[in-house]
Amino acid sequence: MPVINIDVASTIPPFEQVRSQIAAQIQSGQLPVGARLPTVRGLAIQLELAANTVARAYGELEHAGLVNTRGRAGTTVSASGDQARERAAAAAREYAGTIRGLGLKDADALSIVQAALHAV
Repeated sequence: MPVINIDVASTIPPFEQVRSQIAAQIQSGQLPVGARLPTVRGLAIQLELAANTVARAYGELEHAGLVNTRGRAGTTVSASGDQARERAAAAAREYAGTIRGLGLKDADALSIVQAALHAV
């Protein structure tokens, strides 16, 4: 069972807090491949969130390839999580090449990425 803490005073939306904490636990190995996540409703009750909030977080995790949702079979940590990291690394390399080609400074490139991540 993932340990998730919601900061109600944060400007980060609750679904993103759920998504990022579960993703971090998957990437660190704390949640191993095949680990079953709580049901959307169960986690929503535990965190005192709307079920749609947790469903959105799970949907984002599935889109990233970190989890698989199989209806009544539940949501489990995917073996393709490493593939998602590889895709992210490839995208980062492409972005770095674009930044170099444009002659932007590293600090500007990082600011652009941070702004994009916060906008999503």
